[in-house]
Amino acid sequence: MKIDFHIYYHTSPGENLTLVIDTPIASAQNTPLQIELSHLSSELLHAVADIPQALEEISYRYEVRRADGSVRQEWGANRRIRFASTLTHASVWDHWQDEPSDKPFHSSAFTECIFRRGSHERFHSLKPGQLMLSVDAATVEPDTLLAVCGECEALGNWNPNKAVVLNDALYPKFTAYLPLHEIPAGTQYKFVLLDAATHNLIAWENCDNRTLDFAPCQSTGAVAVTGLFFRNPTNLWRGAGVAIPVFSLRSDDDWGVGDFIDIESLARWAASTGQRFIQLLPINDTTMTHTWSDSYPYNAISCFALHPMYLRVDEIGTLSDASSMAEYRAESARLNTLDTVDYEAANNLKERYTRELFAEQGGATLRSAEFKEFVKANAEWLRPYAAFCLLRDRYRTACTRDWEQYAVYTPSIIAQFIKTNKDDINYIFFIQYHLDRQLRRARDYAHSLGVAIKGDIPIGISRDSVDAWLYPRLFNLDSSAGAPPDAFSTLGQNWGFPTYNWEEMAVDGFAWWKDRFRKMSEYFDAYRIDHVLGFFRIWQIPQDALHGLLGVFNAALPLSPEEMSSSFGFKFQSELMTTPYIREYMLADFFGDLAEEARHTFFDFHGDGVLSLKQQFATQRRVADYFASGTDDQRSRRLAQGLLGLTDQVLFIEDPYHKGKFHPRIAAQFTYTYKALPDHQKWCFDRLYNDFFYHRNNDFWYHKAMWKLPPLIDATGMLVCAEDLGMIPACVPAVMDQLKILSLEIQRMPKDPATTFADVYRYPYLSVCTTSTHDMGGIRQWWEEDQALTQRYYSEVLHHQGDAPYFAEPWICRQIVDNHLKSPSMLCILPLQDWLSIDGSLRRNDPREEQINVPANPRHYWRYRMHLTLRQLIDATEFNASVGALIASSGR
Repeated sequence: MKIDFHIYYHTSPGENLTLVIDTPIASAQNTPLQIELSHLSSELLHAVADIPQALEEISYRYEVRRADGSVRQEWGANRRIRFASTLTHASVWDHWQDEPSDKPFHSSAFTECIFRRGSHERFHSLKPGQLMLSVDAATVEPDTLLAVCGECEALGNWNPNKAVVLNDALYPKFTAYLPLHEIPAGTQYKFVLLDAATHNLIAWENCDNRTLDFAPCQSTGAVAVTGLFFRNPTNLWRGAGVAIPVFSLRSDDDWGVGDFIDIESLARWAASTGQRFIQLLPINDTTMTHTWSDSYPYNAISCFALHPMYLRVDEIGTLSDASSMAEYRAESARLNTLDTVDYEAANNLKERYTRELFAEQGGATLRSAEFKEFVKANAEWLRPYAAFCLLRDRYRTACTRDWEQYAVYTPSIIAQFIKTNKDDINYIFFIQYHLDRQLRRARDYAHSLGVAIKGDIPIGISRDSVDAWLYPRLFNLDSSAGAPPDAFSTLGQNWGFPTYNWEEMAVDGFAWWKDRFRKMSEYFDAYRIDHVLGFFRIWQIPQDALHGLLGVFNAALPLSPEEMSSSFGFKFQSELMTTPYIREYMLADFFGDLAEEARHTFFDFHGDGVLSLKQQFATQRRVADYFASGTDDQRSRRLAQGLLGLTDQVLFIEDPYHKGKFHPRIAAQFTYTYKALPDHQKWCFDRLYNDFFYHRNNDFWYHKAMWKLPPLIDATGMLVCAEDLGMIPACVPAVMDQLKILSLEIQRMPKDPATTFADVYRYPYLSVCTTSTHDMGGIRQWWEEDQALTQRYYSEVLHHQGDAPYFAEPWICRQIVDNHLKSPSMLCILPLQDWLSIDGSLRRNDPREEQINVPANPRHYWRYRMHLTLRQLIDATEFNASVGALIASSGR
């Protein structure tokens, strides 16, 4: 069969357009067929391919190949055309596929869930005498039909009641098969939307008339027109959702902590109120110490393994010993009555039970074909993870550096270790297998209700993790990631995670990241990129520092002393400005009545009131180590905090990779070093500081992000959302808009620093708006924290007169929720606590008990639980009707 390919594309000098047909045709090696196209005109290119008559379908794409060796590819999946066996000649008219403006609707959240088609249409074959139109129309909702209408009888003579309905078997592409001989070349047409139930017209597409400008074809041939894009005139879809960690869910069947099966009940509640998204916190295994300190969900020991805590253990099976079973049920019932999660007790109980169950019944699972397939498909991460867990428990530490001959991951040694510990290894496989099954089950059930699940990808990995053990070259293990000072912490945040060695990661095309994203896509339809700013630059803190104040941006363009002088007129003095500036008069400010004791214990004297820290206290890590071995009393804490504060007193920090170049310390204007500068030098430093943090690195960071993010987000079909809070470089919005990443909008954390509260009615469409996050108190807690700020919000945002109520009454919370629902944001996902705030009979008495995390406390216990069961929530008909009415009236 002969196929004439035509495509509209303007090539630049040095560019060639190539047709790549991936379907095996005649090559013994099954390699793609590649044909260079020739110009028919400046905008129209042409190629001819001979296809075996027996081949029923082809898969193809176009590529632009440049003289420098680079290749530009079309966006999205290959084009597909199926041919009838009787077809001998076809003419294909294509349009180049750039990334569409409605890219989020091409995500699996819509194609496999929210807009998933329930029709039984099938992908038809193009037959002789037919014209096939293929149009990309991702935004067409399932209760709407897409049709084509035009100026000839075959297209209804512009009567939408006679329009031809398109086939949605390949959604988000729609196809129509029309009689070619009844449609003259040059025919004008448009696509239209019809109501699926009545076939009544909803709207014509928003563009000028289209024209079928293909050439006449032989009577035995056919024509395919592809690469069209539907211009939807209707309001873009907006949805609502709920955010809650899995561990916070509560049901009558829990063992003291929420589990994956609970997601099904949450999905039922969400669907009953018109919500389409469930947003979760990270769900990977964080078990390092088997204590409550492992409750921090952003410190996983594996980016692939699921946390055993989330297993519904009695779904796997029950023990044969009735008395033993009764004891487990009694203890699980006790844990389930607690107001908060008892992390250690719940995990220990589940582990004891599953070990007994595995010993009694695990053999049947191990012999099953499904289990063997799971182990085979996940072996690359599963086997090292299982070995890691055994070694962690054997050595009583997750710190691999203390594992003697296993400290460095050696495949042959670990393979032998696995072989000699087969039973224990199989138990870990058994747990991960059932976690995988239960989460997939919950996902499939949510999909059946039209509810998508949104996961969370932490920006960091633990230095004591399987990933760091396996691939140490991918991480900067001599430093920690964190955040500059912000509303959560005046000292900045030190997360303790190593930063990424992006240059090394790029060697294999970011394979580790892509594998991580692909694993997540097995369970989730969308994901939140935690701290997306880290893909532009990460706040990197040296290992000998504790405070985020002593971090620098990696990557960044540090300053040389010569540039400071020539460009900003600033006189750099290394010894004075890069070591802690300490003068005798400062001691009272840092130590109070302990100043004299501190003076003689911790400092060396240099005359004229100049002091320096003794070597054993010269870094924050040394200070912490010194006091860690002593008595933990108030006096010791005051001395330690004073010393840590003094080590922050520097004006510049040397770049860790470019010696002799420097970064101004963040918030340096609050240091004593800055205060000691002459006024003119303060002015020069301020110019230098503002340029460095707000201008100098913007283009540099833009290119860093565009180097990393596109290949990672294109590795899966998930909807991409980002947490873009904090010190946002000017280049961030441009990158997110270009890649169609949804931003995060929080009214009390406006992106515009000149405003106190963001205007919810001015949010961008490609955004997720919310009232609060897991890192802050909900509406009610925030309302009570600062009465002056609350009064401003009450008057300026809610537009009420008089004094603001002390408490956020249900009617206030309802108005706040309603305002957010009516925002232009594509998604409005609210914490469950804030949904409940609108009902005085359902919400918790004390809103302070609802905060999930306190970012300023690095040892916070993550243990918040719903005070209602999911069954009680589902049965709260009056509340649910109220939520549903709010969502419906907002147009979501």
